Amino acid sequence: MTAKKLGINYPEDWTEKRLGDEDLADIISGGTPSTQVAEYWDGDIWWATPTDITATRTKYLSKTERRITLSGLKNSGARMLPPGSILLCSRATVGELRISTVPICTNQGFKSVVAKQGVSNEFLYYKLLTMKDEMIHRSYGSTFLELPTREAKALQLHLPKIEEQQLIADALTRTDELIVSLDKLIAKKKDIKQGAMQQLLTGKTRLPGFSGEWKEVTLGDIGNFRGGTGFPLRFQGKTLGELPFYKVSDMNNPGNEIYMRKANNYIERSRLQSLGAKSFSKGSIVFAKVGAAVFLERKRLLSADSCLDNNMAGFTLQAPDIDQAFIYHWFQQFRLSDLVAATALPSINNQQLRKISCQLPTLIREQQVIAEILSDMDAEIDALIARRDKTALIKTGMMQELLTGRTRLL
Repeated sequence: MTAKKLGINYPEDWTEKRLGDEDLADIISGGTPSTQVAEYWDGDIWWATPTDITATRTKYLSKTERRITLSGLKNSGARMLPPGSILLCSRATVGELRISTVPICTNQGFKSVVAKQGVSNEFLYYKLLTMKDEMIHRSYGSTFLELPTREAKALQLHLPKIEEQQLIADALTRTDELIVSLDKLIAKKKDIKQGAMQQLLTGKTRLPGFSGEWKEVTLGDIGNFRGGTGFPLRFQGKTLGELPFYKVSDMNNPGNEIYMRKANNYIERSRLQSLGAKSFSKGSIVFAKVGAAVFLERKRLLSADSCLDNNMAGFTLQAPDIDQAFIYHWFQQFRLSDLVAATALPSINNQQLRKISCQLPTLIREQQVIAEILSDMDAEIDALIARRDKTALIKTGMMQELLTGRTRLL
């Protein structure tokens, strides 16, 4: 789409270009050496596939899963790309891109972009990030979508002078670096919490002031497992009602990382009897019990009385001498997927769940203190995630302003 169609008025001193213009960039396709010739593989040359791009969230790519030899490169149809090349996926995952930090070549699923002198490759990277929808629109194919070379070359861009390109790229890079640092910190905090769970929830490490034996219980003795209910389409789609009616997909909703707070469907209590449904009480631990979602190991707490569809189940604690938060954290480290029946459709049944055994402190106060420590860790991680997400939104706004010239840095 042209800037006019998008309603963008670029500054007069910005130059309109097409990606294939000789003074802007070279567009280079990749290739694959024969997989039947062993001497072409396991060499010293990095060889990228779209999987290498989608496997990382970072801006840069410094290594790949596979490497080829010089002989493999010569017999692949690919070309060696210099560091700083923009690796642009042109098949299947059209529009995904990374900047290489090393000499590299690619398979034929790329239209790599090598910026010419006087053009910032980093600016070009951010500009192309905003054009993914257009790339997909320009792609076609019966087996899979592909962005042809001529369509890649026809992509229209507006660029300021090189000095402003570099300033814009630097500003966005600093924001990216903050996001990456937050992601690393989040991963570190999650690892620390995982270690704390392994120590505290098993009694390997005891907290000061507590001693004595732990007791073993089965979950069926301390609470009740129950599956959800079929949710007919004619009752779905209501965004208001007395009770949220959760489906597995609702676990993906922002804000539902620990407590289920936001549902895509609601229902009136008066409808439950006609559905043969019963609500689950506030504080119940809910999870997927059917399908591939079981393997995601997501467990959540209900923030209010709610209904579940028949692909989910809930555990409601019924023992007054056991802390609900402790059991929730215990569930987090237990792999429900280990119970999956070996059938075409992964599933867990209530009988399996009831037999799960759990070791826990006899004193409820020790349970509570352990839960408080782990909940504080969760709160710290959630705060970091919120900061990371806010930074990502700020970056989106910066890109809209800086890459269109609405906000100038010169």
